[in-house]
Amino acid sequence: MPKSPALSSCKKPFSLPPSSSLQQNPKSNMVETHKKPHVIFIPYPLQGHVIPAVHLAIKLASQGFTITFINTQAIHHQTSNAQPSSEPDIFAKVRESGLDIRYTTVSDGLPIGFDRSLNLDQFAAALLHVFSAHVDEVVGQIVKSDDSIRCLIADTFFGWPSKIAKKFGLLYVSFWTEPALVFTLYYHMDLLMINGHFACQDCREDTIDYIPGVKAIEPKDMASYLQETDTTSVYHQLIFEAFNDARNADFLLCNTVQELEVETLSALQAKMPCYAIGPIFPNGFTKSFVATSLWSESDCTQWLDKKPHGSVLYVSFGSFAHVAKRDLVEIAKGLSLSKVSFVWVLRPDIVSSDDADPLPDGFEEEVADRAMIIPWCSQRAVLAHPAVGGFLTHCGWNSVLESIWCQVPLLSLPLHTDQFTNRKLVVDDWKIGFNLSDGRFVTKEEVSNNVKRLMSGKSEDGFRNTIKEMKKTLENALSCNGSSEKNMARFVKDLRTKISEKMKPVDRSACTGG
Repeated sequence: MPKSPALSSCKKPFSLPPSSSLQQNPKSNMVETHKKPHVIFIPYPLQGHVIPAVHLAIKLASQGFTITFINTQAIHHQTSNAQPSSEPDIFAKVRESGLDIRYTTVSDGLPIGFDRSLNLDQFAAALLHVFSAHVDEVVGQIVKSDDSIRCLIADTFFGWPSKIAKKFGLLYVSFWTEPALVFTLYYHMDLLMINGHFACQDCREDTIDYIPGVKAIEPKDMASYLQETDTTSVYHQLIFEAFNDARNADFLLCNTVQELEVETLSALQAKMPCYAIGPIFPNGFTKSFVATSLWSESDCTQWLDKKPHGSVLYVSFGSFAHVAKRDLVEIAKGLSLSKVSFVWVLRPDIVSSDDADPLPDGFEEEVADRAMIIPWCSQRAVLAHPAVGGFLTHCGWNSVLESIWCQVPLLSLPLHTDQFTNRKLVVDDWKIGFNLSDGRFVTKEEVSNNVKRLMSGKSEDGFRNTIKEMKKTLENALSCNGSSEKNMARFVKDLRTKISEKMKPVDRSACTGG
């Protein structure tokens, strides 16, 4: 299974200059800087959203935009703790190459030490009701100090960016970090409600076949929030607000590939200006010059170097979702039974922040000769290693795209939000993997059998050949004449045109409350 981790894009986002030329600072030439349209970029404060946002910001800066990137103080604090040697300004190294990316932080409304993982409802409520006021204030300050601010890019899952953009006379670009299929289902929540598939006590369980751009989907394959009968939670309120707000966006950017979701994107593009510009990876794929990891990364390279080609299973359930203790124990026992070598990323809060040692007694000793169990790692570097032949995953969208790029078949255990829909794409539509479990609960026997099936590489499963073809689709999309490169160029052109149309004097009184 050959792997080619290097990106094949015709335009590289940036390259680091020789050390002798690292003195350059874009702010030193203020005349040139002020000719550039200035974009404020606000990612959703979860690692899976921050990572593509960082690399999109770099790509836009390479296209001649000035970017001010705003992280929450909590994300910044966790990133800094994970990489103590990193610069306080995460874009410092990128800026040395001549790209004008500024960096600042703002409170999400909760204390930095507050356990957001353990208190998700409070976290969501703060993002919905408090964070927006802090963003409003900092955007106002930036706009007041720099008359080149033209645009706000923010994650779709915020429920307020269009209001802030309108207040300060800015264009609003909504950035969607999941498949277009998931966006479309949220976008058409009204149709799901009218037809009795969502937001009712006794929802229909038959196939959904009336959503524009979606051939057919089972209710169990929708995002977890669309499967819940109680829609009064703070997360549902956040989703309702977010997709009302998204309808006011001037543009929608999607981290997906046109060829992977042709019909869904075509239907969406009939509703709003939508551009598929994915997959959004750092140039070089495995190496990023911007610190985005929320945990200290263990280096698996030397351990993997000693393993045969394609013999290691990589196990990770992402940066946010939690695994039930019962399922985690069965997964551990199944891995032990399988006799397969594996790298398992076991986040400290994978079950709960309150359960620091969720593995069964004696498990680590049982598998010590063929396992590496670590709190975190560079996932792209591990997937790109020739020794890795399979990925047991929660089906987060970044993980799916990275796995396709590295031609690593998937074993799917969706846990939360979009992961159930991503599983449908991976297993049912694209056939590049299969389910870890087909029952309500995971069993150690299922885990062992399916791990062995995945790692056996039997040609009859077919997904190894299929994933190679999908890798080509992604590579082609990022090539000079590929769909994602063309869509990115079209977006930049359309954004610049709309900025020019909006160049009439901006009312700055909103900045001072006048």
